Amino acid sequence: MAKSEASSVNRRTEIIMAAIEVFAETGYYRATTAMVAKRAGISQPYVFRFFETKEALLLAALEMSWVRIASSFRQVTDTVADDRLERELVEAYEDILADYRSETLLQMQAQTMMEKPIREAMQAGFREVRGIVLEAFHKIGVPHATERTLLFLARGMLCNIAMALDLPELMEG
Repeated sequence: MAKSEASSVNRRTEIIMAAIEVFAETGYYRATTAMVAKRAGISQPYVFRFFETKEALLLAALEMSWVRIASSFRQVTDTVADDRLERELVEAYEDILADYRSETLLQMQAQTMMEKPIREAMQAGFREVRGIVLEAFHKIGVPHATERTLLFLARGMLCNIAMALDLPELMEG
């Protein structure tokens, strides 16, 4: 990759990261590309050099957040193939919640949005993560793998709520 291409990729990533923070703090509908540009330390027209619309920027942010989860889960499922799997997946998700809180808050917002491209991005992300977990549970012979996958994903959603509301006691027990 040429230096200018690498710089362009880095700048695009910086814009997405700034957007994640702004959208998570302000809410997607109230946030503006001017706010994202300010957070990224660039001009607003420069944001539009990479993203035609605010929605395109949101979709890129959601994609980044889903790729992070899927990659983390794949890393676990590629290295753990025994009864430690579920615990390792939980720990991987807890690390994501701790390190990428804004991405989780953004996903939580996106779950309520009715725009078709956003819904499709969220559906695709959930389907991929569900598929990774279900396949891994089947592979190691987890009894009732489909139901256990459902419970795993439900626990993840509860983790999101506990984190967003600062209610760790939701996860006790």
